[in-house]
Amino acid sequence: MNRIDRLFGITTMLQSKKFVSAEKIADKFDISIRTVYRDIRALTEQGIPISFEQNRGYFIVQGFFLPPVSFSQEEANALLLMEKVIYGYADKSIQTHYTTALNKVKAVLRGPEKERLEKLTGSIKMNVSRHFSGNFDYLATLQSAISDRHILEMEYKNNNGITSLRQIEAIGLVFYLSAWHIIAWCHTRKAYRDFKVVHVQGIKATGIPFRKEEHITLTEYIAGLKLYDAHVM
Repeated sequence: MNRIDRLFGITTMLQSKKFVSAEKIADKFDISIRTVYRDIRALTEQGIPISFEQNRGYFIVQGFFLPPVSFSQEEANALLLMEKVIYGYADKSIQTHYTTALNKVKAVLRGPEKERLEKLTGSIKMNVSRHFSGNFDYLATLQSAISDRHILEMEYKNNNGITSLRQIEAIGLVFYLSAWHIIAWCHTRKAYRDFKVVHVQGIKATGIPFRKEEHITLTEYIAGLKLYDAHVM
């Protein structure tokens, strides 16, 4: 990778994360820490407002945005392939957001690249398991609640057909056995529970911060289960 491509890559990396350490940049681009310092200095000299916070790393000052110059054909193809996966295994909310994002990608492609992408669109098909149902509209709300650490009010029907109203603190989403599952602390049961998204009858974002001070991680929860024979991403 030449230096211009590396500088652009570092800028993109900084835009995609709140903080990035020099060590992570060095590992990502296979360069020395000293080279990282030189590259950061070069970027600031070009007018990109990069700052540094002790024990956290580099960051781009809030409010600055550098639009992507272009996408390679391979990058655009990869996003197109993921669109098929999204439409196969996500719900309506995620499908809508992904289509909007992909259209923004297409907008910066040159004419010939757009034509090639359109030709490829009809050449990728996906056979979705008949056991999967994506006829719901909750994943985007769930993602926001997880990242914002806000309580959700959920109307849920259990395996016995009994519906109840729960307040939950969601710590993660997992896809297994052809279904999406919410892993959350349930205030009704005072314990972590695994809720199948397809059984959710309604969900409301309360905007109320989590009341439980500490949560286990999703990885820790999964590690305690025996039903995972495959690797969970």
